[in-house]
Amino acid sequence: MSDQSRRKFIRHLGGTAALLGMGRLAAMGGDREEVHILQPEKKYSPNDKIRIAGIGMGIMGFGDVDTALKVPGVELVAAADLYDGHLGRVKDVYGRNVFTTRDYRELLNRKDIDAVIVATPDHWHDTISIAAMESGKAVYCEKPMVQQIEEGHKVIAAQQRTKAVFQVGSQRVSSVALAEARRRYQAGEIGRLNVVEARMDRHSALGAWQYSIPADASPKTIDFDAFLKDTAKVPFDPVRFFRWRNYRAYGTGIPGDLFVHLISGLHFITGSLGPERIYASGNLVQWKDGRDVPDVVVAIFDYPETKEHPAFQMTLRVNFADGSGGGEYTRLIGTEGVLELGWNDFRIKKHKLPEAPGYGGWDTYNTFTKAEQEKFVQQYNSKYGSNNGNAVETSSAFAAPHGYDDRLDHFRNFFESMRTGKPVVEDATFGLRAAGPALATNESYFTKKLINWDPVKMRIL
Repeated sequence: MSDQSRRKFIRHLGGTAALLGMGRLAAMGGDREEVHILQPEKKYSPNDKIRIAGIGMGIMGFGDVDTALKVPGVELVAAADLYDGHLGRVKDVYGRNVFTTRDYRELLNRKDIDAVIVATPDHWHDTISIAAMESGKAVYCEKPMVQQIEEGHKVIAAQQRTKAVFQVGSQRVSSVALAEARRRYQAGEIGRLNVVEARMDRHSALGAWQYSIPADASPKTIDFDAFLKDTAKVPFDPVRFFRWRNYRAYGTGIPGDLFVHLISGLHFITGSLGPERIYASGNLVQWKDGRDVPDVVVAIFDYPETKEHPAFQMTLRVNFADGSGGGEYTRLIGTEGVLELGWNDFRIKKHKLPEAPGYGGWDTYNTFTKAEQEKFVQQYNSKYGSNNGNAVETSSAFAAPHGYDDRLDHFRNFFESMRTGKPVVEDATFGLRAAGPALATNESYFTKKLINWDPVKMRIL
């Protein structure tokens, strides 16, 4: 694109978009592709103070609290964790005045806490979330919302009973890029959706959940019995505590950790309630470190036709043994184009078939006699004119501004719901519609069976 054309393009976009000089989609598209920068809605934040507490101060706990505190009027009052080192780190980072405890129930009894962030291992999500709502707290619960499907129905019932503000932490659904992708999908820009394919591959120890274990990990510094909750009693094991994602007893494996992100985004864009059939396969290939979940999972989801969308098939894959170095993409493929999702960016490529089919190339035309070829061309031109049958191809890209944080927008939405009473963007029902198919994926993998799923009642049939 010439400098003159580029300036003309910027003037045409005005205040709502600009050109992206760097970023994933810009790099993929090259210098000639125009990337529209999407401007987040500016949310009004009243000055009233919201006091929060973090329950589970591991990787996600610190990340969520850091983000929540960027919202004006939010203050950290307390934190709970079963490892003393995490509680010490809380005081180092957020101040000595922050109250800390091993027992999350102490936080629920405090009147100076308005909301809690639940960022514990998955098998604790339902118990703490329900108790917090019943204590009058608003709840931001990390994904997946629950570890077991039936737990999800109990969380939904608790939210409906208490009328508490409850939001699941799949931040992607608050992304300005996903909102724009939904608008363009619903406008029919890719035609009729028929296939969704996504992969999220990794090749690193940390990416495969081999997290660092502190030297002071011991029965004195960790309440391991509380961590186990109602699972099988086992001797103290710091590996299980710090790498809990690797165990079925405490986590939800690849589907609950990663598939649920992809499913949440898809349901947000399409308005889908979920698939009706799920089949998964995989293996434990590389990370044979005592874990009892696979490091490679491939799953096929059949989505039925509804008033919101046509029938389509989705294939998800995560490979923690990807010798190519890893990578990810999500593609919604329609009859007239494809929507390629990044995290806070996306591209729409259109490949629209012309009315004219074309002829020649790999075609029976070449097997005709010369006289029959001439007759065919005459008939073709009279019907289609000189159209050679070439498809029309276009491409456009969209991205959030540099430095944009969808998790921050997700917390803004959460606190705005607390302040104004507006509905959350990802309530308990949405959370189970995303988590349920992920959990059913595990059921299919371990039973080696096709799972029939009721997307309306959110139950395995």
